[in-house]
Amino acid sequence: MQNAEAIYSTVVKSGKTTYFVDLKEAKNGSKYLSISESKVDGEERKRSTIRVFGDTIEQLRKAIEEASAAAKN
Repeated sequence: MQNAEAIYSTVVKSGKTTYFVDLKEAKNGSKYLSISESKVDGEERKRSTIRVFGDTIEQLRKAIEEASAAAKN
């Protein structure tokens, strides 16, 4: 899965942290969202990734949208 070519990709930079948001397609044809965080911790670069499959992508989008709206208040 890690070598799957991205259908869509964007990068968000925030200080020493960079977020990579990619839409990819698994070998079985299902699409999934891959969200990676890369950050500098001292002299070490750390990276973590979550993968979100199927209908959960839409649920996650709604949750992020609601959290974003709440943060504005």
